[in-house]
Amino acid sequence: MARYTGPKCRLCRREGAKLFLKGDRCFTDKCAYERRPYAPGQHGRIRKKMSDYAVQLREKQKARRVYGILEEQFRSYFAEADRQKGVTGANLLINLERRMDNVIYRMGFANSRDQARQMVRHGLFLLNGRRVSIPSIQVRVGDVVEVREKNRQVPVIQEAQQVIARRGCPSWVEVDGAAFKGKVNAMPTREDIQLAVNEQLIVELYSK
Repeated sequence: MARYTGPKCRLCRREGAKLFLKGDRCFTDKCAYERRPYAPGQHGRIRKKMSDYAVQLREKQKARRVYGILEEQFRSYFAEADRQKGVTGANLLINLERRMDNVIYRMGFANSRDQARQMVRHGLFLLNGRRVSIPSIQVRVGDVVEVREKNRQVPVIQEAQQVIARRGCPSWVEVDGAAFKGKVNAMPTREDIQLAVNEQLIVELYSK
């Protein structure tokens, strides 16, 4: 599958915002965006006037890179959000937030969404008591996510549990760290999603 495998910090610099793609490193002084808050490349320091299309495209790319999904997948999420009742842009972000890999990241069982995606594919988690290996599964209210008992001593999970306090746990999920278990208490709202993305620009881009 055509997935970006280059430096993650380069993406933050390209989008002009911290996307928190490197886990705990993003909260330290080693963060590349904090050191060089301009676009990568030879002409990265040069300020260019962006067209309306370019601004809309950057917002779409920002959201797509935060959740680590491909363009075709992102279009599918947008089409689904457009069919749902309510505000299309908010629906889009809520649907992305409900992904299994994102929920695991939010609960503090992984340092990043990429790491959470890999662990789901390796079958380290249970959803309502059943083993899952599909990162894109969307959770519902009342769903219980837990680390399989034999995987609870995995170092990356132990480390993630220690640094969850730095980014905080959203109010729509409840986590029992000692039991390596979390529960979805409610569906996320736009206010719950701490993401510096103007979703209306994404709607305008795809509505052309």
